[in-house]
Amino acid sequence: ILHEVGHAFAAYRCGDPTAKMLGRLTLNPAKHLDPIGTACMVLLGFGWAKPVPVNPNYFKNPKRGMALTALAGPVSNFVLALLLLLVVRLFWQPLNSGAGWMMFLVETAILSIGLGVFNLIPIPPLDGSKILAALLPDKQYRLLMRYERFGMLLIMLLVVFGALGGVMGTAISWLFDLFCRIVGLM
Repeated sequence: ILHEVGHAFAAYRCGDPTAKMLGRLTLNPAKHLDPIGTACMVLLGFGWAKPVPVNPNYFKNPKRGMALTALAGPVSNFVLALLLLLVVRLFWQPLNSGAGWMMFLVETAILSIGLGVFNLIPIPPLDGSKILAALLPDKQYRLLMRYERFGMLLIMLLVVFGALGGVMGTAISWLFDLFCRIVGLM
């Protein structure tokens, strides 16, 4: 939910009122549930929220506005992870009865880092593709977007066949260690 609200807030700050007008600039989970994504989460352990609608025509610089809006989702995941780890740092007592809650917060931080890293993969429709698009010349941008409809299939195949496991695991581990150092857990 925070990921999608991050997109909505960034789009709004860049000039696009679409998400706000549709009630998506909220932490209310009901506004962000995608029926198929939720069913997949329950049945397959992998799902998604309803994407925030963005109209780049409202942006003064559409490629830059889309890149900032896309980046806001993963950044919100990383900020959440940092905040969770900070809470752990401030309240951790190894033999305390609250240690189970602390481990829950650590696991949630790792999951949030994983979601942020996954969304930075530069395959459409993931956020990384929109960030990459801002760096590409218009011709290559149009070529990348032409294949957007096949992106989800490619992502599913990569996930099913475990092709992302090593790279994702390394990136998640590296960021987790970095965030732990930042908040003073190491």
